[in-house]
Formats: sequence, structure tokens, C-alpha cells
Amino acid sequence: MDSFVTPNYFFGRQIVWLILGLTICLALSLLDFRFLRRSSVVVAVYVILLVFLLALLLFGEAVRGAKGWFSFGVVSFQPADFVKLSLIFILAKYFSRRHIAIAHLQHILVSGLYALLPFLLILFQPDFGGALIIFIIWLGMIIVSGVSKRHLLFVIGGALLVFGILWLAVFTGNQKNRIISFIHPLADIQGAGYNAFQSTIAVGSGQLMGKGIGFGTQSRLRFLPEYQTDFIFAAFAEEWGFVGVIIFFTLFSIVIWRIVKIAMFGATNFEILFGVGLAIFLMSHFTVNVGMNIGLLPVTGLTLPFTSYGGSHLLAEFIGLGILLGMRRYSNPFHRDDIHNEFLGGV
Repeated sequence: MDSFVTPNYFFGRQIVWLILGLTICLALSLLDFRFLRRSSVVVAVYVILLVFLLALLLFGEAVRGAKGWFSFGVVSFQPADFVKLSLIFILAKYFSRRHIAIAHLQHILVSGLYALLPFLLILFQPDFGGALIIFIIWLGMIIVSGVSKRHLLFVIGGALLVFGILWLAVFTGNQKNRIISFIHPLADIQGAGYNAFQSTIAVGSGQLMGKGIGFGTQSRLRFLPEYQTDFIFAAFAEEWGFVGVIIFFTLFSIVIWRIVKIAMFGATNFEILFGVGLAIFLMSHFTVNVGMNIGLLPVTGLTLPFTSYGGSHLLAEFIGLGILLGMRRYSNPFHRDDIHNEFLGGV
């Protein structure tokens, strides 16, 4: 998009995806999702989507060095966005049946295996950002499920060990350069650090009130790359300024607060865990995207929820919200203290 007001190909398509996403969300909110409590259902969805990821890795066409999309003419499909939802489902099911004994190390390892399979398939595309979200979803859900502090340190230590192995044996030169450019962002501003450098310029140039809608020079003059997707936050900050960013943060915080509030009154631990997992999913995308836009995190190519151009991630987000709203129809109005004591063991 040349700014947020110039009509073009991207704007028209995004409106279509937005209308479709809202329609699906509304339709799903009218359904009864208690059938998702059955292990056979969540496992089937999980396995089917893993097969899609494997097929993509084997037969997909690389775009910009990554096999992340199935292309069907003018429409592309990115399975990774829906795999994240399926992981939330299967972890919610697993932890809801074992929340009392979740502190046992074996349950952390088994749940880690559920996350490891999509993590590796997405990482080998290669999509480091998508794999990172898989890990964050898993880590966040084991924390809220009541994992012991000792085992949490074990998990963190294991993650650091895995990262070391990935750095030595898996990461491509481009991925390493992105991480190095995070540590020394100005070391190669014409190369690996160019995107992050231009993004920070765009964010800073917005100042208090912004340059105005349609007057963002970094995006209009195309100094800022991928301003429809990866760096849309920087383009927004340049045009809307600090005030606009605060409003945007406030609106997103309200969405997360409503998700968590609905989740806390879920009929069973499965519904509660799904809602919490959905909040983790959206917050991790939001945090990593904003972090890379302001130079605090490496550039990973993650989308900004409900904002970045693209249909797959937008549909996945609205499907998640629609399912949560459907679960709300049969929620159980427990007192928050009762939920806290039963679900988290009063910790």
C-alpha cells in the first residue's frame, strides 16, 4: 500500500479477507464446540495440518527462499497460521486432563513433542519467526498450566541448548545475519541491518502526532521494505505518531483483555486453556512484530495481528476468536478465585 489511503491491489484484497474473516467469526460464534473436547477430533486436526506442512516442505515452491505458501493462482494458503491454532487445541486438551500432575517432567516432555513436530517443519521452510511462535505458545501454556519453577529452568536450559545446536547446524547465513544485526544493528545498514534501520527511522520520524495519513515518506518513497506486512507497524507509526500508537496499543490490549476474561469463565479447563493459548498466540505475534519494528528484536518476518496484509493469518485469527465466542455460549460463571485455586493450584 502506498500509505493507508491510496486505493490499490492490496487494499481491495485485504477488504475481501477482512469481510470473509468477520463472516466466519460470526458463523463460528453460533456453534457449540464441546465436540472439540474429544481427543480424536483435536488429534485429527493436528495431524492433517502437519501433513500439509510436510507436503509444503517436500513439494512447495520456494518464494524468497522459503517454502511457506501453497499457491493457487491469485490465492495463497499458509498452513503455519492454522498449525498454531491446532497446537493450542492439542495442548489445551492434553493439559486439561493432566493439570493436577502437570508439574511432572514427563508431561512437559510429551507436550514438548507435540510442539517439536510443527516447530521443526516450520523451521526447515525456513521460517524462524513462525517456529519461534510455536515455541512461545508451548512455553506460555506450560507456565499457565502450573509447571514447577525447577522444571521451568530445565526447559529454559534445554531451549538454550537447542538454540546453540540450531545456530551451529541449522540456521542459514541469512538467519544468522538477522540475529547478528539485532546485536549490532548499525554494523551493516546497507545489508542485513537495512530493514531494521529503515524501520526505526520511520517510527521515530512519526514523532508525537505523525505526518498524517498518506504522508509517510519512508513507505511512500519505498525506503521502508515490506510496509504492507512485516513493517506495517513502522508505516503506521510514521503516519499516526506516538498518539496513534498509544491508541493502537490500547485497542489491542482491550482485545486481549476480553479474550482472557472470556477464557476465565470457560466451562472446563479445556476452554480456559484454549482462550489463554489464543491470547498467547496473538500477544507473541504482536510483541515480536513491534519489537523488530523498533529495533529491539531480530527481524523474523512475523505479521502484526489484524493489521498486516494477508489472508491466511487474518482468517486464522478470526477463526480463533469465533471459536472462543462459540465456547462463551456454554461458559460456566465460576468466581475467579475458584478458577485460580482449581486450575492453577492457588499458586
